Amino acid sequence: MRRLFLLLMMCCSLPAWADHLDDLFTVAGWPEQRAHFTDALNAAQERYRNNLPPAVYQALVNNSSQRFAAQAMDQRAKGQMREKLPNPDPALAFFQTELGRKIVAAELLATRRDQLAKHAQGLPRVEASATRQLLINHLSNALPASEAGAEVTLAIAGVAADSLSAMIPGLLGSTQVQGALNGQRQRLMEQIAGELDNTLLYVYRDLSDPELEEFVTFAESPDGKTYYLAALAAIRAGLAVGQSTSSLAQ
Repeated sequence: MRRLFLLLMMCCSLPAWADHLDDLFTVAGWPEQRAHFTDALNAAQERYRNNLPPAVYQALVNNSSQRFAAQAMDQRAKGQMREKLPNPDPALAFFQTELGRKIVAAELLATRRDQLAKHAQGLPRVEASATRQLLINHLSNALPASEAGAEVTLAIAGVAADSLSAMIPGLLGSTQVQGALNGQRQRLMEQIAGELDNTLLYVYRDLSDPELEEFVTFAESPDGKTYYLAALAAIRAGLAVGQSTSSLAQ
């Protein structure tokens, strides 16, 4: 009887939990960020158009469409977050606040196509007080921004290599590809980390010092740490860096 009761409770609670995870994805801006990634991917494809043979370019476009299909990306990302985030409610509650909505709006603005094009040569230097600089430093240590930025860059760059491997089997072995990715990942993380404080100062420029402090408090809290670790795992799963397109279709 006890087992039956527990099973009934699980069946009743799982749909509500799933709804909360869906709510968190929506409130935290995941669908919009995925759309912004698609914009960046399309821009990269255009750059490749004149530098690759037509057949390779078409393979790149086809692989991109399959690998980064919206539904597939969301499914992989949510599956990983479901595993890594036992309880989405604390993060959902934070991002539903006025401050949380302000943070998400700032992040979505920063990754819009026009903003990325505007700052293609780098962000302006932001002057900040010692207090604000200290808060930003705490935030840069709490957020996995360097890791996430590296994954996005590798995902876009890796499509070309995946397309070549698909056209010429054996050209790049899996060990060779993974080793190259790991080396690039570390270099990218170091490059991003060198500019991270200024990047965060610019992205969150409209947050007041008290708002920034509240953001830091959440990011450094156990609930915040759990959410951002789960978010990084979800990004990696959604982008599937290092996995072949053929393996994703299985």
